[in-house]
Amino acid sequence: MVVQSITGTETEGDGASRLAARGVTVGYGARSVIDGLDVAIPPGVITTIIGPNGCGKSTLLRTLSRLLRPTGGTVVLDGEDIAALRTRDVAKKLGLLPQAPVAPEGLTVSDLVARGRHPHQSWLRQWSSDDAEVVRRALAMTGVSDLADRPVDSLSGGQRQRVWISMTLAQGTDLLLLDEPTTYLDLAHAVDVLDLVDDLHESGRTVVMVLHDLNLATRYSDNLVVMKEGAVLAQGHPRDVITADLLREAFGLRAMVIDDPVGDRPLVVPIGRTHVELATKATELL
Repeated sequence: MVVQSITGTETEGDGASRLAARGVTVGYGARSVIDGLDVAIPPGVITTIIGPNGCGKSTLLRTLSRLLRPTGGTVVLDGEDIAALRTRDVAKKLGLLPQAPVAPEGLTVSDLVARGRHPHQSWLRQWSSDDAEVVRRALAMTGVSDLADRPVDSLSGGQRQRVWISMTLAQGTDLLLLDEPTTYLDLAHAVDVLDLVDDLHESGRTVVMVLHDLNLATRYSDNLVVMKEGAVLAQGHPRDVITADLLREAFGLRAMVIDDPVGDRPLVVPIGRTHVELATKATELL
């Protein structure tokens, strides 16, 4: 399946991708949110799914993680239909951070992170020193070792997000799905969490996440999936995908796209009606 983007680029079929949706249709009750969608997640990069509210971003992520079962089509993980795999086997390959997760009251950070080892436990394999070492490394990698004995519900928003990411790391997967990991965070903490996500990518993990902030999405992603009304409108590197025409088509947003002064990615400058000194000139450029 070829996805034609409105920028003129094309994304070929799944190829070497470990995770892909093929003709997926999914919804809630009788209402379909996604209909016949094809998308392949390239390995070894950060893919971010963007699009307007209600376009199906989180629905797609939940479907890719097998939290939602499609009514048509298949999700393929390592060449196999994910629906045919055991839950434990999926959890050994794919770690998911859902949107706004909530920990049981009073649960400590170390206990929450240790829950990431559950897929590796069985009657024959109980908790071991190896599991304890994995948890220790996960806490250290996310910079929350000093919070190990603190209750999760006593932490700040940014600290909690780091702890939840630590739990997904403890699963020992190299494929991470993060649903709006910066929700409810101020800009400084959002950047801090996304720097951590980038560190995880640099250590060899494939990351798929949903973000609302377009400039953070372009800054931290090597691959963007742009959605509109349950379909993939465009996919590719931010430099190839983010244009004023696409922003108008996908979001109904008037904006200029300029070079990021501190990076090598595009920067989105929205144009509204208030405090816009160059509105006339900007509109002419569009």
